[in-house]
Amino acid sequence: MASADMFPSADMFPNVSFSDVNAAAASQEAGGGGKAVFGLDAASGAARLSFVSTGVDQAMEIYLSDAQIFKLGRTEWLCVSGETEAKPGVEEKLFSRAIKAVLRTEAESKAFSLAFQRWKQLGRKTGEPLENGSIMVPKSKFDTKIEASSAQMYFHYYGQLLHQQNMLQDFVRTGTYYAAVMENRSDFEGRVVVDVGAGSGILSLFAAQAGAKHVYAVEASEMVEHAQRLISGNPSLGQRITIIKGKVEEVELPEKADILISEPMGTLLVNERMLESYVIARDRFLAPDGKMFPTTGRIHMAPFSDEYLYVEMANKALFWQQHNFFGVDLTPLHSSAFDGYFSQPVVDAFDPRLLISPPTYHTLDFTKMKEEDLYEMDIPLSFVSTVGTRVHGLACWFDVLFDGSTVQRWLTTAPGSPTTHWYQLRCVLAQPLYVMAGQEITGRLHLVAHSAQSYTIYLTLSAKMWGVGAEQGGILQTSTAKLELKEPYYRLSQPQQYVPQDQQQPLSSLQAQGSGQQMQDGLSPGITVEQERDSAAFTR
Repeated sequence: MASADMFPSADMFPNVSFSDVNAAAASQEAGGGGKAVFGLDAASGAARLSFVSTGVDQAMEIYLSDAQIFKLGRTEWLCVSGETEAKPGVEEKLFSRAIKAVLRTEAESKAFSLAFQRWKQLGRKTGEPLENGSIMVPKSKFDTKIEASSAQMYFHYYGQLLHQQNMLQDFVRTGTYYAAVMENRSDFEGRVVVDVGAGSGILSLFAAQAGAKHVYAVEASEMVEHAQRLISGNPSLGQRITIIKGKVEEVELPEKADILISEPMGTLLVNERMLESYVIARDRFLAPDGKMFPTTGRIHMAPFSDEYLYVEMANKALFWQQHNFFGVDLTPLHSSAFDGYFSQPVVDAFDPRLLISPPTYHTLDFTKMKEEDLYEMDIPLSFVSTVGTRVHGLACWFDVLFDGSTVQRWLTTAPGSPTTHWYQLRCVLAQPLYVMAGQEITGRLHLVAHSAQSYTIYLTLSAKMWGVGAEQGGILQTSTAKLELKEPYYRLSQPQQYVPQDQQQPLSSLQAQGSGQQMQDGLSPGITVEQERDSAAFTR
């Protein structure tokens, strides 16, 4: 019996009855109920199948390189492998180990068989010594794109109930998903559904409520344990739901899906790079002419003017203007600190009247786009200012469409709409632009994905020549910014009271009002101690 450790990448079946049928094991009361886990041995890299009893930190294991599986019934399997037994002074003996496994449903039984064959094939490719004697373990597509440390933090975060609660309590989000499913029952009744990144399993339960024939809930984090309990606690729905632990890039399903459902959206729609997994799931699991909920997404963008926000950002660097901080001159670092604060996108809810132009948008069609389309996005920008003011940056938000056969429903995060846990995002320019009413603003929003499951944002905004005698198409002023989407400034206080453009105070006046008290308190303006502490939280 070996200890049941967690594998870096695994398929798990949480409700399995099993028993060791060896005569030698019969007297040891081996077996019972628990979970079956396919994974890689951490030391050798060999593929193995572990049967872990509920409440016991021990497992029965078989290595899959020479193992076989035999079907005994609709949900019953016999897993057999060759093993050796060596005792001091006694010739080594060969014997077979056989474990009988009984799955809960026929669908889970099919998935178990497919997982056995997949991991058996994987076992043949692992454990091969390289020239330096190390062990080669193949990586999935997810593992080749994403840093292991980022993935570990990501799955740890979503494995905690308090963070699932944060999303469930977003009633705009949860209520829109529920309405989109229930208003389009005809898309779910009698259909096979795959829930991509199932989390707590709430969307799987919605699909079952809408009459789904069967739902495969795929989840890679430890949230599967909680999801299983939630689904088991709703037996009339749970009997049609199979939870599969693993990444969509790696797991196998016994049948194609008629519809995919998922909540893959992050800040600015694309943060966390889960949209790529959603597209991969489409290519791997969705039947031809199948549906996707959500179907399309749009990133909306518009320039904004917000003197209060700009001053708040600039004042954060005032700390580094001290010439005598315990006898140390901090001013050599002021410029770097100033640039650092403006490299943080601002996540908050703002008054839509701060926008100085109608927005434009960039569409992502989840049903047609390639995964590679999400690696880099270059979005041209063109606006016409409606007022004369200073342009402090670009405001962004997103919406997604559930294109049902009966009802088309949008989930929006737009300013002025009911606030969601995504809020909105603003890219603030360190050097604002000055524009007149009717003046054209052009530029580009360039998003480049990186291995920390996020994006680097490159923003360029330019104010074109305006007025009689201006050179046609000439550029008057340009401002650029490089921001890190993974490291935003969470400014989650209530939106500032809107001040008309002609009543906004000049920068020098605002700085004089704010800097003294902020330096005394050591806090950012407009944010509490608790908000400052929580601003480093991992937010989608």
